[in-house]
Amino acid sequence: MRSFILVLPLSSMTVRKGNRLGISIQEHMAIDVCPGPIRPIRQISAYFPRLSPTSSFSEPLSPNQLTAPGALSPGSAGQGGGAVGGGGEAASSGLLSPLLPGAAGGGGSLSAMSSMDTSIEIDSCDSDDNTSLGTLEFDLLYEKATSSLHCTVLRAKGLKPMDFNGLADPYVKLHLLPGACKANKLKTKIVRNTLNPVWNETLTYCGITEEDMYRKTLRVSVCDEDKLTHNEFIGESRVALRRVKPDQTKHFNICLEHPPPLPSPTAMSPALRGISCYLREWETEQQRSLEERGRLLLCLQFLPPNSDSDLKGEAKERARGGLCVGVKRCAHLAAMDVNGFSDPYVKTYLKPDVQKKSKHKTAVIKKTLNPEFNEEFFYEISFSELASKTLEVTVWDYDLGRSNDFIGGVSLGCHSQGETLQHWIDCLKNKGKKVERWHTLTNELPGSTLQE
Repeated sequence: MRSFILVLPLSSMTVRKGNRLGISIQEHMAIDVCPGPIRPIRQISAYFPRLSPTSSFSEPLSPNQLTAPGALSPGSAGQGGGAVGGGGEAASSGLLSPLLPGAAGGGGSLSAMSSMDTSIEIDSCDSDDNTSLGTLEFDLLYEKATSSLHCTVLRAKGLKPMDFNGLADPYVKLHLLPGACKANKLKTKIVRNTLNPVWNETLTYCGITEEDMYRKTLRVSVCDEDKLTHNEFIGESRVALRRVKPDQTKHFNICLEHPPPLPSPTAMSPALRGISCYLREWETEQQRSLEERGRLLLCLQFLPPNSDSDLKGEAKERARGGLCVGVKRCAHLAAMDVNGFSDPYVKTYLKPDVQKKSKHKTAVIKKTLNPEFNEEFFYEISFSELASKTLEVTVWDYDLGRSNDFIGGVSLGCHSQGETLQHWIDCLKNKGKKVERWHTLTNELPGSTLQE
């Protein structure tokens, strides 16, 4: 707390029996206290005009001028003359009020620019927002052929101390925005007791398409690991992936920042604003996660008939020719369980299926949103028949004791569109070769009942 005490002579006060004690406003200005956040306190000289070199000092200030009715009027300092003693009414106006921006003439009071400079200087020293959080160095590489994004976290320097020993136990987290948090969170190892950690660790996102690189943002955040309480946030940075060119490594050395503030509603009380912002962010994240069902990596191969009679077993069956469907993996699946994960598995159909014998099913991978299956299924079919067929691949969440939840699916055939159609055509053209491609899962499949 800062205080200024103003001592004035008592000659200006007259005490008479039976009359109320009249105390001028100057004597009330003994203490100037500013509660709440630290802010620059006006100096006592700001309440009195400074005489310019051309002003007249011949006449002293009288008590009547000190207690003039207009003395406390803000913004009245610019009215009237330039000297205190030469203008009577004009001299007393704005006597105890700091001049507002744009007030002209008068006594050359403390200008708005000098007050602004003082405020900036104090805020820059005392504000936590301007405290350095440290720098982070990392590389980004997008491989178009494999649809993968590689983030190599190199090192950090000058991190903000978070522990009692003046150090931190930092690690780096990656998130793709928009998207479900648990589906695309990657994390580095923890480096103990340092403010200048070195990781040299590469984290990879699979199933990243060119559309993702255009519209998604990578959030890189640095946190401090704490075993006794929750982990603490140090700082973050957000990089628009469109800045990264395919098959070219881009180096970043950036300063960590505080997360961008959310707009708080003005109609609510301050006690409810934090809860309102959290709920709004949670709802937005839920909507975004429902929009994206995930990605599926499929490998298609049409095997032409083989006349080799020495083959046996499965090899002999495939020698008759048909379609080989490889279910490789899924990425960024939508969470269907209350724990924020799913228990996914994949089913394939070759429709129309009159006899209902084309169903194949992978194993269930527990508690993950990025499962890896690496399973193959074979359909014995001729090339001419395949032209009229549609391959339906669906992803499900396994639930014990109740119906399984549909996550998403994709249909490949001559009636498909976009990437799915191109994948199907490439499979038919390149007989005997494996054609691998990522596909975006959708909520609804045309002409499908989606029954488990």
